[in-house]
Amino acid sequence: MMMSQYSSGPPSIEPLVIACVQMEPHIGEKDDNVARCIRHIETAASHGASLVVLPELANTGYVFADREEALALAEPLPDGASAQLLTQAAQRLGVYIVAGIAERAGERLYNAAILAGPAGHIGVYRKLHLWNHENRFFEPGDLGVPVFDTPLGRIAIAICYDGWFPETYRLAAMQAADIVCVPTNWVPMPAQPADRPAMAATLAMAAAHSNGLPIACANRIGIERGQPFIGQSLIVAGNGWPLAGPASIDREEILYAAIDFSRTRAERELNAFNHVLNDRRTDVYDSMLGTGWLASDS
Repeated sequence: MMMSQYSSGPPSIEPLVIACVQMEPHIGEKDDNVARCIRHIETAASHGASLVVLPELANTGYVFADREEALALAEPLPDGASAQLLTQAAQRLGVYIVAGIAERAGERLYNAAILAGPAGHIGVYRKLHLWNHENRFFEPGDLGVPVFDTPLGRIAIAICYDGWFPETYRLAAMQAADIVCVPTNWVPMPAQPADRPAMAATLAMAAAHSNGLPIACANRIGIERGQPFIGQSLIVAGNGWPLAGPASIDREEILYAAIDFSRTRAERELNAFNHVLNDRRTDVYDSMLGTGWLASDS
């Protein structure tokens, strides 16, 4: 399939303030987890954030004992209680929210995320790549890599282990995404040297640079049923360098960064000869990685 050159799209009106919430959900304590999420969202909104990203499975916690527990804690989207409360917060505060939620669709389970805004529910993303014991509880996502049009810009979502696959970010970029929001529950990686940045941060920086695409990662902290989580949330500019973070490894905190999408689009042009998206050799490889999706001209 031949594809037109990548288009920059219309400029943004002003820089967008993004907030990534680093927090510690507690397994099974949905009411408390959601209430604390909303308090963090309120804080972020009071500091001028227009887009707030929460961790993976922020409403339920992560380490399920078995599939039965996961089924009991999961909820339909967008009509479940957690999603409704978070959507109401987005409407009340006039912000956009990306939040990781365990989704139940009949007897199927998905590690999912919602996008909600001032006008209500916008969309759902289902994690494509399952990590370790997630395979005992969840089905792989079946919604592809959707990119959602909003007044802020075009928003894509990835969840945790999705970030290990460059295809996730490339498909978002080729659909003219302005940012990828990443709810995540990063854990220690085998053989990780103590004096080196987290592998997850390195991968996010590389993906941002190679796609000219800002990436906002909200991780959790704490130890849940013996599983430690590493914090280090961060917000990366489209040039690949962190705008905020990495955060601490063990504290609840909120990272803030202002991003001007018109500047990010311009930075994809590396010099007079090179553009990170237009330079792709689509005569050699499928520009949309075999998905058959059409690139956006926006």
